[in-house]
Order: sequence, then C-alpha cells, then structure tokens
Amino acid sequence: MTALINPEAIVEITPSAGVRTALHGWRAKCLQRLIRMDLPVPTSFAISADAVRAIAMGGTPDRARLAAIIERADGLVSVRPSAQNPAWGGPGTVLNVGINAACHARLAETRGKPAADALYLGFVQSYAIHVARLDPDMFSDSDAGLDAALRAYEDETDEEFPQDPARQLAEVLRSMARAWDGPTARLLRQAKGAPDSAPLGLVVQDMALAIGPGVTGSGTIQFVDGVTGTPRITGRFRGQSQGTARGEGAETLYLTRDPRGPSLEEAAPQVFADLVRFGIAARERLREEMQIEFVISDSRVAIIDAVRVQRSSRASVRIAVALARDGVIPPQEAVMRVEPRALSDLLHHQVDPRAPRDVIARGINASPGAATGRIVFNAAAAQDAEARGERCVLVRRETVPEDIRGMHASVAVLTERGGMTSHAAVIARGMGLPCIVGASEITIDSRARTLQARGRTFLEGEEITIDGTSGEVLAGAAEMLEPALDDSFAQLLEWADRECRITVRANADTPEDARTARMFNAQGIGLCRTEHMFFDEERLPAMREMIFATQPEDRRLSLERLLPMQRSDFTKLFEIMAGLPVTIRLFDPPLHEFLPHDREGMRELAESLDLPLSDVTRRVDALSEFNPMLGMRGVRLGITVPEIYDMQARAIFEATIDASHNGDPVVPEIMIPLVSARREVELVKTRIDAVAAAVRNRTRKDFTYRLGVMVETPRAALRAGDIAEHAAFMSFGTNDLTQMTYGLSRDDAGRFMGTYVSQGVYSEDPFHILDREGVGELVAIGADRARAHKPGITISVCGEHGGNPESIAFCLRAGVDYVSCSPFRVPVARLAAAQESILMARGEGKIDLSGRS
Repeated sequence: MTALINPEAIVEITPSAGVRTALHGWRAKCLQRLIRMDLPVPTSFAISADAVRAIAMGGTPDRARLAAIIERADGLVSVRPSAQNPAWGGPGTVLNVGINAACHARLAETRGKPAADALYLGFVQSYAIHVARLDPDMFSDSDAGLDAALRAYEDETDEEFPQDPARQLAEVLRSMARAWDGPTARLLRQAKGAPDSAPLGLVVQDMALAIGPGVTGSGTIQFVDGVTGTPRITGRFRGQSQGTARGEGAETLYLTRDPRGPSLEEAAPQVFADLVRFGIAARERLREEMQIEFVISDSRVAIIDAVRVQRSSRASVRIAVALARDGVIPPQEAVMRVEPRALSDLLHHQVDPRAPRDVIARGINASPGAATGRIVFNAAAAQDAEARGERCVLVRRETVPEDIRGMHASVAVLTERGGMTSHAAVIARGMGLPCIVGASEITIDSRARTLQARGRTFLEGEEITIDGTSGEVLAGAAEMLEPALDDSFAQLLEWADRECRITVRANADTPEDARTARMFNAQGIGLCRTEHMFFDEERLPAMREMIFATQPEDRRLSLERLLPMQRSDFTKLFEIMAGLPVTIRLFDPPLHEFLPHDREGMRELAESLDLPLSDVTRRVDALSEFNPMLGMRGVRLGITVPEIYDMQARAIFEATIDASHNGDPVVPEIMIPLVSARREVELVKTRIDAVAAAVRNRTRKDFTYRLGVMVETPRAALRAGDIAEHAAFMSFGTNDLTQMTYGLSRDDAGRFMGTYVSQGVYSEDPFHILDREGVGELVAIGADRARAHKPGITISVCGEHGGNPESIAFCLRAGVDYVSCSPFRVPVARLAAAQESILMARGEGKIDLSGRS
C-alpha cells in the first residue's frame, strides 16, 4: 500500500510540541501536561485526527517512521484512543505492539520465559481478535498457551503471525481508525452526545512492562471517593498483570495498609510515596481530581495516563468546593463545574450506586430521590399505614386531587400513567416525594390488590423501592445514601447567589412547603395554589356544601366556614416568609374535582348533606364537562361564582393585617388564573378592591396589595398589552400554556411522548423543557407587549419549567424577573440561574432569541 500519510502527522509529545485537544484528542493533551510536570511518562507520540481519518480511508503512515518509533521503544509500544472528549470512548487499547519471536527471546532472557510468554500471548490474542478479526472464542483461552495461539492464527490465516513490528503497528492503527467509524461505535458516541463527525486521535506510547522481576505490575490510584467526594486513597494494584496478560505470582494488592491483606504501601513504600506525590501535583497543576494509571516495573514507576475521577452527584459538589477552598480554582469556576440537576440527588435519600439492584420496572423519573415502603393502592390505605407507623408507597394508575392525602401519608409514589407534568409528578416534586410516573411495564389490579411487573406479582404490603432519580422500581429494600445538605452544598449555593441575575421563588401551598422554601433560600413564594387547601378532610364537607348551594347567600354561608381556615393558612405563610413576597393564586380547578364519582361516594355525600341521592347524582352530572380543563375553571369560575374569590380575598387581607402585627410588613400578591381577556381582570379587580375597602373600614387598618394575572392561554400572551393595564405583575403558567399551545394533555402525553422524541417530532418533551420556538416565543411576545404598555410590570414564570436548567436559561435571556418552582427544585434553579448569569457576563450564549418576532 502506498505511504500516503505524512510522517509529520505523528508528533512526539514533548513540553513544547504543538499538541491540541481539537486535533490530537484529550489523551494526547493530558499526557503533554503530565510531561510538563516532569512526571515519569514513557515516550509518547500523537497521531492527528486528520491522519487517523486518512488511515481509515486506506492510507498508511510511513513504515520507516513507525519502525523508528518501535526501535527507540526497545521493541514494544501501546496504542490508545484519544477522542476530543473522554466521554466519547473509543476502540480498546492494544498493548505490546511490536513483539515477535526475536523480541520474545530477549524478554525471556531479561524477564523470564513465563513473563515473555504471557506478554507475547496477550498481543497475539488481541491482534487476532481486533485486527485480523478472527473468531474470539478461538483466542480467549489464556490457558491454551502461546504455541497453541500462534498455530491457531496460522491455521486461520494461512500465514505465520506477523513478525515485522512496523507492519504490526500499521495494522493496529488501521484497525482502530476503522473501528471508530463503525456503526456500533457511532451509535455509542451519539448516545453520549458526540457529533457525527467527532474526530479521533491516536497515541503511540513506549511500553512500560508490568510483568517481570521484583515489585512489578499495573494499577490505578485516586485521592477522593468517587461516591462521597471525601478525601480517600482508592484504586488497585495488580502484580504481574498487564491488560489480559498474567505472569507467575499475579496477585491484587491493596494500595494502603489494610488488615485484610498485603498492600503496595508495605511492599514498596517509596513507590507508594511517589504515587501520592504525583497525585498531589496532578491535582494542583491540572486543577482537577485525577485518577492516575501507572505501571511499576521492578520498583520503577511509569505514569501511563490520567483521567478525571468518575464521580457521583454528591461527590461532584464536594470536589468542586474543595478545589475552590484550596485555591486550585476560583469559586466562580466551582459554580460552573457542577451540573445543576446533580443538586437534586443531594436533597434526598439515594439508592447506593454500589449496591445490587433488582429492577422490576422502569418509568419516567418525575421526582428525584429514593424510598422504600410497603405497597398500598389507595389514599385510605396509605393513611392507615401511616397511622400504624409503616412506610408505604402509593401505587395508582394515575392520581387525582383526592389522592393528595394519600401522597402526604406515603414515602413515594408510583403511577402506571402520566408524564412529567401530570398530577402525581407536580405534587410529588412540590412535596419532595420520590415519584415515578408512566411506568407502562406495570399492571395494577386494585380489586385483587396486586401489582404485576415483568412476570412477577407483588401483593399489597410487600416492600418495593422507588428510585425517582433513575426511574427504576426495585423489588425489596435497597441500600441507601443519606441526603448531603452539608457545608459544601451550602457553600456552593452561596457562591452561586453572588453571580445570579434572576430571582428564584418557590411554589408553596402549605406552611410545610413554605418552610422548605425558606430552608433552600427561596426569595419568596411565586405560586400558592389555594385549591389544595380545600381537599383537607375538615374542609371538604364545607366545600361540597357550597357546591350544592343554589343561592349566592347560601354559598356565602358555606364559605364562611372556610374563611377562618383560609385566613389561618395565609397568616402562617406570611409569617414564615417574613416579609418576602407571597403570590397567592385564586381558586382555579373545576368544581367537579371536589365531588365523588362512584355510587358509594355519592351515597355518603347524600347522607352528609341530607339530600336525596337523585339530587346528588343530578348535581354531579350537571357539573361534568366534556373537557373540564378548558371549561368552568379559573377566572371563569370567579366571575360566575364570585363568592369564592370574595371569601379568598377577604382571607388574604385579614391575614395580611394579622401577620403584619407580628413582624415585617406584608404586601400580598393576588393572582387571577386562566385569564384570556382584559374585561375578566376588570371584573375581578372591581370586586377585590371592594373587599379590600370593606376590610379596611371594618378593621381600621391600612394595607397594600398587588394584583396580577396568570398567563396560561395563548390569547393572554398575545393580548398581554391590554391585560397589563390592570396588572402589577404577569406570571406565565407554562404548564397550561404548553398544554394549550400544543393542544396536548399533559396527563396523557407520557403515553406517546417517548416515541415522538425518539423519532424527532419534538426534540424534547415540551412539558419537561420549555419549547423555545413556540411556547417560549409566546412568553417573549407577552413580556414585550406587557412592558410596552406598562414598563414597570413584573414578569415571571411559575410553571414546572421554572425549575428546569435549560428553561431557566431562556427565561434569564428573555428578561424574566423571577422564576418559581417546587421547593425541592429551588437549589437546582439557583445554580442553573447562576451559571447562565456567568455565561451572559462572559458574553457567551446558550439561547438565541434573535429569531422571535
């Protein structure tokens, strides 16, 4: 084959060589940095990605150049992949390239025949399988011996094993170059986010032999625990072992002294001390916690490679903060190094990644964390279990508002249906409950009280574990890691808050939610959904009584029973938030959600109201709607049944006065839901102003409040200029706005969303990551038009997207004043907002808003 590849495409890696990550890959650049640190790195050569691509297309490097590389290496080299990003992987390393009969004889003299045989056999097997592409079964038995492997090669290829070292190296390079472009390799890279044209460099390195006399072997060492992030020397040392080759007396040693067996620290204390010294230097110079790959050859150390330590979410936080505190990196860089979603893992118990997993089903990881409990199939059973002091997992086809009591009594939730913004997902995230939805592999029989999954049947009362982080349902109790809300967590978020250009509030419906929000330093409540307060057992009867009232006066009397409860709720929220803003959304859901729909439930309701069953049945039928989420709800209910909003406004204002007595002045923010026209705001505002005046006159106390709207319909976004005339703030409820923009039910989307995303209909689930091209454009248009009419108006996003890092990036660049999300997502939002703020300050951008009208 003609030598087409320029010899200069192979560059010796020296401190001053022109090695670049984009051209030669991460491994080549890392080796250069190690060489600059004067670490004992074997002589290494980098082959550029352009040359590798040419080799894959049929070219070959200059044989004389290859021969010279092997000769200076005393006959043996290794070849390693060097992709631009280490996460992209690459073909497997090939060791001992260049070994032949003559080299084998020399090694037998210097290192003994068993060691020479093991090294030669290892290369023959690797070459036969990966280069000659022979049957792996014929070359996988190390016990067969070197002679048998050589004979098998000759029988299969009708030629003796290649003896020319330069030919061996050329064939290995060709094989690895072509393997990179194979269909399997491309699919694996794409799954890791690599572009189709991802380049591959190769590194040829002098062999440091790990089989031979004295303390000899290979290993890895790192200086932090990859799971916890705490300082700890971990790794392994395998004596008389190199790749798959094993010499006589091969054994695995502990690195540090250990009562369970011999250690490298005891066998070669000076070697161990050198490794520790090299690790400290690598951390300081490479500004990262590194895992070092090394070879010891008769007590002489060679550093073969170094890679970033693989780490869990909790370890990533501890490592970044420790590096910043030690002055290795600045705090701003520590903030940028932690993936925002990783913080979710620190807030909850997690299944220990080192423990075995008995996976029985998978679904959508709707709310992070993990918990073990006994299976229950309804809210009543969950409450009974809680009363007995038992931990339980609520398992439902899908949850409804009445299940909230059961969710409060459970440690986790599992549903057969649903998506990221289904009822179960939204409520579980707000409560910090691990939750898996859309687990289509399970089958629930509520009558038989059984759960079937992958051919196995689980009865009510049996234990399962919900891993809401991974979306896996596990049989039995799993080993757990405790939450990690430690000093490193607090420090990272303190640094993040210094950089942040947008405010982060929390969605909080109860005092418990508000306390959680304060614990995570939310800067107020951006959404309090008042309807959740009405599902309490003490309040539901009064709510149902109001629904069955036929006259406004009767409705007011029923609501009078709820007034002190609402007032108490709001007073507690105001007091807990201590002067921070609190946005209270007025009643939103359709009334039918508060009524039973089975005959037994309607019979019990008839008894409690002292009404004929037929009257109850007729009322339930009358309130039923073909599409209740687009029917009599939100502001439409507030206008047609104004007594509800009157009661809530009065409760808010009286709570404002009560809370202001005890602490900081309170300025409540009242939000009207589901607005689509300016006149709706005018009508509600008139009544709320009247209630405020009545409360002021009766109490002789003054107070102020802000009235705003929730933008959940496309029309409200498009008519935001008109609507802003009567609003102090405008909050985009992106859950419903996405639903209405797409004409897509958020509760049912999970059934086909995976197919849509996999086939490229949608790039992402729009209920999970804000659709910038459609919904995002409506947000941007609405914000622009509102500010054009009212420059000082506050703009926010309070849907679930408010806790999503990609969506927060859009909100920040679209000029949103604050985002609001579930309390347990506040830390994620704070870090994501800080990172995007840093990128904006640097002039770097993730989001392009230039295309919007």
